[in-house]
Amino acid sequence: MPTTSYSQRELLDEFKITDPRIRSVFLNSAIERRGLSLPPLDADGIRQTESQGALLRKHVTNGLAMGRRAAEACLADAGATLSDVRYLCCVSSTGFITPGFSALLIKELGISVHCSRLDVVGMGCNAGLNALTAVSGWAASRPGELALMICIEACSAAYVFDGTMRSSVVNSLFGDGAAAVAVMSGGDAPAGPRLLRFASCIIPEAVDAMRYDWDDDQGKFSFYLDQDVPYVVGAHAGLALEKLLDGSQLRRTDISHWVIHSGGKKVVDSVRANLGLSRHDVRHTTGVLRDHGNLSSGSFLFSYQRLLAERRAEPGDYGVLMTMGPGSTIEMALVAW
Repeated sequence: MPTTSYSQRELLDEFKITDPRIRSVFLNSAIERRGLSLPPLDADGIRQTESQGALLRKHVTNGLAMGRRAAEACLADAGATLSDVRYLCCVSSTGFITPGFSALLIKELGISVHCSRLDVVGMGCNAGLNALTAVSGWAASRPGELALMICIEACSAAYVFDGTMRSSVVNSLFGDGAAAVAVMSGGDAPAGPRLLRFASCIIPEAVDAMRYDWDDDQGKFSFYLDQDVPYVVGAHAGLALEKLLDGSQLRRTDISHWVIHSGGKKVVDSVRANLGLSRHDVRHTTGVLRDHGNLSSGSFLFSYQRLLAERRAEPGDYGVLMTMGPGSTIEMALVAW
């Protein structure tokens, strides 16, 4: 996480927002706090307007700092070191840089210059599972070699402050954060759940429902969320799950653990209703949303970390990882302990 965090009410006060409609969006979001890097203050104590260049620098600086901490914590937890990393995949949608985070982190962390790498950029909140598909494929073809995936999202670098309800909804939702996961195949792999299969479901008719594109009026990139996104995603969640479980001899009731992207209160509620899940099933999803907001591609890994910390998953249990994002797209993975 970044070094600074704010409650929703603190953010409203920081930006002197008095519009009751916007305040209601923030205060009824099921989010309590978010890690953010706010614009600097001017001489009058007002938050400055950041240029696209300043936002891009924030994306790089904050992203590298969070990504490094996430990578080091992940490897320590896995009993591995930076010298063990043979494949590095970095995921981000909050800025566009070349070379990408993978090259910058290899240099900063001192990872082997022969490390294979991949940058997954611009795929949005579902990208963590898109990337994990590639990472698991690489690991499966090289037993005993360690692959590391890092989701780096400096959402503070993707904000527009124009006073519109569209931007206010986005600004009420996203937080900064990075998460890493280590993947290995073969008999020497550390104990952990196995990635069994992946499934994807794109909804072409909703391709414009979630967009990060250029705003001529503001002179910077701006994120757009259609108000119907929660219902579109929820309506297709069952189809995605059916595809994931097809041929596995498993049913929805055989799934003990659900790790779902913290996309927002309405999104989570819609997915829960359409899949017939209990509040307990999505406790980590709603907990991450409450404590950190929507962390984009890394959200599901924050929920996964909480599930592991519970130590309730037992051998023979099955779990589903689920992310949703632009496309509109639903990604799923089936795991077994």
